[in-house]
Amino acid sequence: MQHSGAAGARSYILFPLLGVLFQGVHIVLSLEINVDAHVRGYVGEQVKLKCIFKSTSSVTDKLTIDWTYRPPSSSRTESIFHYQSFQYPTTAGTFRDRISWVGDVYKGDASISINNPTIKDNGTFSCAVKNPPDVHHNIPMTELIVTERGFGTMLSSVALLSILVFIPSTVVVVLLLVRMARKSVGLKKRSKSGYKKSSIEVSDDTDQEEEDNCMARLCVRCAECLDSDYEETY
Repeated sequence: MQHSGAAGARSYILFPLLGVLFQGVHIVLSLEINVDAHVRGYVGEQVKLKCIFKSTSSVTDKLTIDWTYRPPSSSRTESIFHYQSFQYPTTAGTFRDRISWVGDVYKGDASISINNPTIKDNGTFSCAVKNPPDVHHNIPMTELIVTERGFGTMLSSVALLSILVFIPSTVVVVLLLVRMARKSVGLKKRSKSGYKKSSIEVSDDTDQEEEDNCMARLCVRCAECLDSDYEETY
């Protein structure tokens, strides 16, 4: 029994960085990588694939980053990006000229982005980082799902635009109606008392009418903008 215990202890020493569960003991990895398990993208809109790593060693020019892609229902993997002191996006395949480097190795960021994604880009992406002597790490996977923007997304955009245009227009209309109502009440009181306006008051009334006309034109213009936005959306 003592011999068996010594063998177990030697086994722990032989695998110091593999990050495996051995006889109930979990060995801590020397390099840890974190990604988003699921990412949703939309056709034609740039999508970012995050990859954040933590290493026990300082970053050097020996650090390498490799992104691979595996289509749905397939075991075939495709290299789409490589980094070592400089970024090397793939120059062949479906991702040619569509992969951009958006990371910063000195901040532990190995992220990339896909330009003009399509539904054919759906699949599983993996990010591998090696920073010698830290070369052992977990293998995280990101599942990308690219879809067309649905009616619900378009509706929310239209609703937001409507709010931005409708609320200011409503405020202007309310203020205009309040001014017109006050002016009407004042005129009625003056007509009942036989009051005659002075030349200054007549000039003020003319300026007020011009201001009211300007506000009315502004309201009409806001309404026209709202109608045109709906027409362009649909």
